[in-house]
This record gives sequence, C-alpha cells and structure tokens, in this order.
Amino acid sequence: MSKISDILSRKGNKAISVLPDTCVLDALKVMAENNIGSVVVMENGKFRGIITERDYSRKVILKGKNSTDTKVSEIMMTDFPLLKPGDSIEYCMELLTKNNIRYLPVFKDNELAGIISISDVVTETIMFQQQTINHLHDYIHS
Repeated sequence: MSKISDILSRKGNKAISVLPDTCVLDALKVMAENNIGSVVVMENGKFRGIITERDYSRKVILKGKNSTDTKVSEIMMTDFPLLKPGDSIEYCMELLTKNNIRYLPVFKDNELAGIISISDVVTETIMFQQQTINHLHDYIHS
C-alpha cells in the first residue's frame, strides 16, 4: 500500500499557517478563504500546533468564549503522534483513529513536511484500490 510521501507528492507539502497570537476569528477566515478545516500554527519557522474547526466549536463556542479575544495558541492541539513521510497509510489510519483526530502533521528531520487529513487518507486508499482493480482487470483480459 501507499506511503505518506505518496500523499504529500500528490497534494503538495504547503501548509497554510497562522501565528500563535492570531485571534480565532482570523484563523477561521483563513480556513474559509482556503476551503480547509485546519491551519498550522507556526512561530519563527517552527511548528507549534494545529487549530481546527472542531477546536473552535468545542473550545470557544461551547465554552462561551469570544472568537476575537481568544488566541489560537489557547485552543490549538499541540500533542501529536509522530508521523513521517515513509510511514504507511495503514499506520496513519491507525493513528488518526486511535487518537480520534482528523489531521496529522508529518515531520522529516524534525521539520514540518506537510499535513495529512483523514480525507487525504481516504482518497489515497480509494486510488490504491482502483489501481488494484485495474491491474486485475488487465490481467484477466490479457
């Protein structure tokens, strides 16, 4: 099966980011403008965390906080399992499921190499299955 590097090759490794002191409302605007469900929090070129729409709903709205007064550093997720480009899609699925998360940062040599979403994993799995079906079809008909 595929590796995480295959997903990054297909989708690219550019991650949209904000600073830790960005207010949540501005981070949400960045997500909306880019049609994404999360943004990376970076500071001085270093990965600090990820903020998601889920973080917003659970850590701001449901707690009665204000989106303009709350900084992303207050609600971002920072503790992620380690995922590397050479790891398998199956391992990534296991991490996403086990940790009940939808996004994982990928690190190569302690540097952020990209972000993998559950949607990326599903798409890659479907593409791999389609390739297998095509190979079997070609084998049967040759």
